[in-house]
Amino acid sequence: MIRLHDTRARKKVELQPREPGKVSLYVCGVTVYDLCHVGHARTAVAFDVIVRHLRARGFDVRFVRNITDVDDKIIRKGLAEGRPAAEVARFYADAMAADMEGLGVAPADIEPRATLHIPDMIDVIRRLEERGLAYAAGGDVYYSVAGFPNYGGLSGQSPDELQAGARIEVGEHKKSPLDFALWKAAKPGEPSWESPWGPGRPGWHIECSAMSHRYLGDAFDIHGGGSDLIFPHHENEIAQSEGAFGAFARYWMHSGMLNFGGEKMSKSLGNVVTIRRAAETHDLESLRLLLISVHYRSPAAFSIARDDAGQPVYPDLDEAEERLDYFYRTLERLDAFVGTLASPPTPPPSDLATRFVEAMDDDFNTAAGIGHLYDAFVLANKLLDDAKAAPKAERQSTLTALARDARMVGATLGIMRRPPAEFLNSRRARLCVRRKIDPQSVESSIAERAAARAAKQFQRADDIRAGLKARGVELMDGPKGTTWRVV
Repeated sequence: MIRLHDTRARKKVELQPREPGKVSLYVCGVTVYDLCHVGHARTAVAFDVIVRHLRARGFDVRFVRNITDVDDKIIRKGLAEGRPAAEVARFYADAMAADMEGLGVAPADIEPRATLHIPDMIDVIRRLEERGLAYAAGGDVYYSVAGFPNYGGLSGQSPDELQAGARIEVGEHKKSPLDFALWKAAKPGEPSWESPWGPGRPGWHIECSAMSHRYLGDAFDIHGGGSDLIFPHHENEIAQSEGAFGAFARYWMHSGMLNFGGEKMSKSLGNVVTIRRAAETHDLESLRLLLISVHYRSPAAFSIARDDAGQPVYPDLDEAEERLDYFYRTLERLDAFVGTLASPPTPPPSDLATRFVEAMDDDFNTAAGIGHLYDAFVLANKLLDDAKAAPKAERQSTLTALARDARMVGATLGIMRRPPAEFLNSRRARLCVRRKIDPQSVESSIAERAAARAAKQFQRADDIRAGLKARGVELMDGPKGTTWRVV
């Protein structure tokens, strides 16, 4: 049984899909007017893991995530750069796809773009007009919030409370401050489409109502997005969709925000870190691990500091990459051990597998799941270090099960999916650049140490090891020779 936290119910509830064995899911995607930042990564990774777990538990998932490719921000970006808004949107949509691939975020089953669904949006608006929930004014079309008595139910605020903070902007023709635009009349230099109300373009909120209906029907199981979308975007979606079709999403799920020292990320604060900027110094898998190390509904921290040269550094990301290094090193050791067994056993699921699934079934608790993974790897290293820590058959069975089940965990979390050496060598190369360590010099020192040990010059060998350690290089002696890492 999977339990999830439903934002509208304000509690955990049992997932009961409309069709047994199938889950329909819509998540609000990115407005493609700039490069994606780590805040976008937070929501994308959260729902990527949710979809992975649902599928691992046997559900047939239909996952829709939209792309907003017409918007005020896109238009302003095009005007500033002297190129059409459509070209801006295409460029940043392609950049987003590359960034998400780097994060290990799988494409949604369907990724509809707003500009390809204008007729669907017009159809929803006409339905709302027919039901007295929309009105035309000055070439625009607005939703009449007064006609939808349940408005505010998702955010937990009454219309009167919301009205107190609302206002009518200059140039708007709406009847009430809470009313919102469904269709905007065309302005010079802006993209526009023909409609029953004259040329114009859709408002922001209507696209998700139209596209979720197009691909998932009148009603579906889960609607998700970042918690910053609860009001007004998701509140307005409910008003539109329930007003037009009488039904909408059964459950609402929202990921927590990313903050920087208690602050929300924003351009005005100068603390926006793009995914590509993070990738300049870190493996993006470490960013993924950082984001899932806290529960998806909780705020996630992303600290920024400055090094001696004044360049930004990311301590939380450093810590996450060190944890990932530990995971990959343990996995490498487990693989090596299993590889020595002439006839590896086929043990039942380990405690790791059982506890991980229990954690994920409880509102997709990745933080607890990663804790179980860490505990399992502590046990694995203990058994690998001490052949007498358990009876031979039990030791082989436990280590074989952990090697297998750790990859099951990794497949759901979207980590540890590469050969360990690939990650470890790549991280070592990056750290060498950051710490100004010459790999060839290290290899020469290792060869010199090997020669000293062969000549029984053990003090000389120890001095070489100590010298490398002082430079941040740790040596590991093994049956196949000496390897090294940057610490």
